[in-house]
Amino acid sequence: MRVQSSATTVSRIAVAPERDRPGLGTLQAALGVIAFSLTFPATAWGLEGFGPWSLVAVRSVLAAVIAGGALLALRVPLPARRHWFGLAVVAAGVVLGFPLLTTLALETSTTAHAAVVVGLLPLTTALFSALRIGTRPSRTFWAAALVGAAAVLAFTVQQSGGALSTADVYLFAALLVCAAGYTEGGRLARVMPGWHVIGWALVLCLPLTVPAAAFALTQEPVQLTAHSVTGLLWVAAGSQFLGLVVWYRGMAAVGIPKASQLQLAQPLLTLVWSVLLLGEHLTVAAPLTAAAVLVCIAVTQRARG
Repeated sequence: MRVQSSATTVSRIAVAPERDRPGLGTLQAALGVIAFSLTFPATAWGLEGFGPWSLVAVRSVLAAVIAGGALLALRVPLPARRHWFGLAVVAAGVVLGFPLLTTLALETSTTAHAAVVVGLLPLTTALFSALRIGTRPSRTFWAAALVGAAAVLAFTVQQSGGALSTADVYLFAALLVCAAGYTEGGRLARVMPGWHVIGWALVLCLPLTVPAAAFALTQEPVQLTAHSVTGLLWVAAGSQFLGLVVWYRGMAAVGIPKASQLQLAQPLLTLVWSVLLLGEHLTVAAPLTAAAVLVCIAVTQRARG
């Protein structure tokens, strides 16, 4: 009983300062967005040498090794039993569901088309937050969020030609599971450090991801190249662990709805990386959409719930 009380006290001490520094929280959430913006281009690189199932399973195992090593080294106690359901939702949404669904989509979709997911993700996360933890953002907040989401959606759909395909089914399903995982992770990050949230979620998945990785690697061809290895390492260490660490810390500090609106910039960042890393081309609509998105972000960050 004393150990559990001590762990709770440590968690409160570790989490409380984050909520007292909204500026730092915004910065952390923004760093998470930058990390996530590289996910689709890195996944495209990874698919050059791995099959979709191998890439997702191996990235989860590698990320779990990093997270588990940190948890063991720092002797972090197991989470309280009441938090395990929330961790399972995080695991299902951001460790397994979103990576698998978007990777399957990227087999036939461009990164520009896949960006429609993260264009709608901020609004979907805010909706999940309102339903799950009762947040009530202001009308100004919702208006700016809807305008920003509409601008990003229109831009990304225009970039991809507006065609619906099987990839779209994967992308919209990924949108829902990721929003649920973000919301639950943001809620848990209020009572435990953000890196504990994603760390335990990754470890929780090991009984599934280890045998899945072993099986997938025997069924799908593997070609180790500079691109495929770099892509795998980034989605494992950057997107799957480090990005989520700062993202959950940011959400705990500034609130889930406001942090989620920073992701309005993510599709545009992804398109920039797509040009630099994948050789894709942008239209003149990009800077106009970027300006509209930045205005919406500024409004949502100032709006009071």
